[in-house]
Amino acid sequence: MALLEVSGLRKTFGSIVAVEEISFSVEKGEVFTIIGPNGAGKTTTLEMIEGLQKPDQGEIRISGMNWSQHSAEMKQLIGVQPQSSALFDNLNVYENLDVFASFYKKSRSINEIMELINLTEHRKKRVSSLSGGQKQRLAVGLALVNDPELLFLDEPTTGLDPQARRNLWDIVLKLKEMGKTTILTTHYMEEADKLSDRVCIVDQGKVVAINTPKKLIEQLSQEREVQLTLSSGIEEIRALKSAIETHPATTKIRMDQNKLTFSTFRPEETLYEVFKFTTENHLEVEQIRLQDMSLEDVFIAFTGKEWRD
Repeated sequence: MALLEVSGLRKTFGSIVAVEEISFSVEKGEVFTIIGPNGAGKTTTLEMIEGLQKPDQGEIRISGMNWSQHSAEMKQLIGVQPQSSALFDNLNVYENLDVFASFYKKSRSINEIMELINLTEHRKKRVSSLSGGQKQRLAVGLALVNDPELLFLDEPTTGLDPQARRNLWDIVLKLKEMGKTTILTTHYMEEADKLSDRVCIVDQGKVVAINTPKKLIEQLSQEREVQLTLSSGIEEIRALKSAIETHPATTKIRMDQNKLTFSTFRPEETLYEVFKFTTENHLEVEQIRLQDMSLEDVFIAFTGKEWRD
């Protein structure tokens, strides 16, 4: 059942069209990730769904309610972690959570939230003394104080080191286990792949693709990339390269000293011919590696842009 339904959103700022045509739905309990280049309309879309911006056109429904008629009720149903979080630097972790909990009719146990975001041991620390990762986890905790049905995380791991980023991932996965619905934006392809039930690619204010990470990759191509490392001479490797190029399933190939990297639609068939050639011509294969297309490949294919952190 769809917890969130977004239909035909459009938002302009003067002559600039920030969001032109955005429509999607989010099911209860899923992690739904929105990705796109800078300026694609991701944050504006989130702000309209969160009730912070009023769309010029379109409709937003959360649990069947809309912002024009049910604003007060909807504010109680959502939790928001914005890109720039408003933390009280001179208050400690517990006090920040307690202050935010007072804004809502109902609230989750502060002790439970601190345990969930792994800040129990730091409960008496002032925000000003927390690390960047701890501050981000606290920002997520503040979004959870009202025990929301729908949680918005806007680039929660930007600027964090790999360990701190993984800690945030663990929190998102725990929330999923608890049945929470999360809308996430991110600039990290691995993050989108690991956490998302579905990914929505937005570019120039429009949805250009939406599906599970696996199906988006399958939709792009059935190709596999193969990398061969050989210990033979350059001329022998060039001969192998020519043989691979003539195979009908090969789409592209490049040679870098003793390495051959090529893409093929039928890896088993192509590799059979490769090993037949290497056996007959006494070429020694040191290493072979097969790799699927990635979510980053999907992003570039749909938007035509290099991914930028």
